[in-house]
Amino acid sequence: MKKLLFGLLILTVFVSKSFAQNATEEQEVIQLSKDKWQWMADKNVNKLTPLFDDKSVFVHMGGSWGKTQEINVIKSGGIHYKKADIHEVSVNIIGNTAILLNRITLLAVVGGNEVINPFIVTEVYIKEKNKWILGSLSFTKVLTPNDAPH
Repeated sequence: MKKLLFGLLILTVFVSKSFAQNATEEQEVIQLSKDKWQWMADKNVNKLTPLFDDKSVFVHMGGSWGKTQEINVIKSGGIHYKKADIHEVSVNIIGNTAILLNRITLLAVVGGNEVINPFIVTEVYIKEKNKWILGSLSFTKVLTPNDAPH
């Protein structure tokens, strides 16, 4: 009986520690995502460059490309991510991969025109050497009742 109770105690401690670690990692990724939106708004490519993996991919309404082009688009103002209002966020961690979903309203300047779009944004982060890096950022436009076909 003592062995069973000891085993249950060890299992409880292990499960509690695992949940706490996952919750901490989820909060790290959520904060990193928020920081990323601010760095994008500030056109701070010095912070974004090490965050984006060299093999990262970016999917927009107008196309998809890699890290170099995304950094150049941000630096040049081709897309200026002025403000991302985050309405909902969730994170799923699978091993060393975190999948973050944001429901946002994005105020941006694209080709000189200010636009506001509702998006679900999927961000995939990979933990390497105890540090989260961005592997993918994808925008999916959400059809709100005002945007739905009549």
